[in-house]
Amino acid sequence: MALFGYARVSTTDQDLGIQVAALRAAGCQTIRSEKKSGSGREARTELQVLLDFLREGDTLVVTRIDRLARSMKDLQDIVHELKGRGVALKATEQPIDTRTAAGKAFLDMLGVFAEFETNLRKERQAEGIAAAKARGVYKGGKPRIDPEAVRMRAAQGMRPAHIARELGISRGTVYRFLPAASLGPNGALPSESALLHSAATDADPS
Repeated sequence: MALFGYARVSTTDQDLGIQVAALRAAGCQTIRSEKKSGSGREARTELQVLLDFLREGDTLVVTRIDRLARSMKDLQDIVHELKGRGVALKATEQPIDTRTAAGKAFLDMLGVFAEFETNLRKERQAEGIAAAKARGVYKGGKPRIDPEAVRMRAAQGMRPAHIARELGISRGTVYRFLPAASLGPNGALPSESALLHSAATDADPS
């Protein structure tokens, strides 16, 4: 069983020395470190290198789990990945060690508390929206689709299917944002109407 350490600080002016020393004291001979914000996992390249290198029976060691992940979802994803590969997780400053029953239980408790906090936040948000509606000041969320973006592309001659694909919406949504006057027969754009008319003429035996 090999111990691999991971140390991280969020800004370049922070010192990694304390974490690295603690990881070496815990028995880690290989340590990867980086000065990166934890907000996005894709930016933590040293962590990814380490995760790719770990093998069954190894243990990933950090000083605290917030050095490994900055959100419970991120942590759960990493723990799930490690578990699936037979790799344990241990924190030197917290009672977390997935090789032990107590360590697993503590990690599960963190997940329960995080879920509880998320539910409370959603409940408070719903209460706030209900109160705002009662006062007549709730305007709802911003629309996901910009109608002007649809109309601009249509004015450039782009077909609805292409508009829908580019904006990640359905063709029905594209048509909903276009004025009826701009549509030809069968709800087609002018360019499409010409194509439809041409196809019909070619097919007409007379």
